[in-house]
Amino acid sequence: MSPNGEGVCWSCGTALAALDYQRESECPQCRKQTHVCRNCRFYEPGRPNDCQEPIAEPVRDKDRANFCDYFDPSALAYRPKADPEALRSAADSLFDI
Repeated sequence: MSPNGEGVCWSCGTALAALDYQRESECPQCRKQTHVCRNCRFYEPGRPNDCQEPIAEPVRDKDRANFCDYFDPSALAYRPKADPEALRSAADSLFDI
């Protein structure tokens, strides 16, 4: 995360400023809520509560706005979905002679 609270939208990758992370804020591009676990630098699927912060209150829906006091915007929140055709092409190229 940058020192001025900037990051990116977890859903579409749009750059967000610190003011875009208020409790009820939405991404200006895709309209998804921004103060959510998936936009936080502590979000880590597979960990207890999917969070690196061990004393954070459990949050059920990681895509909905919450009141977590540990929320810290992440510049790495956006994880593009894999393109099935690109994956198939890459796999096919492994076996080309």
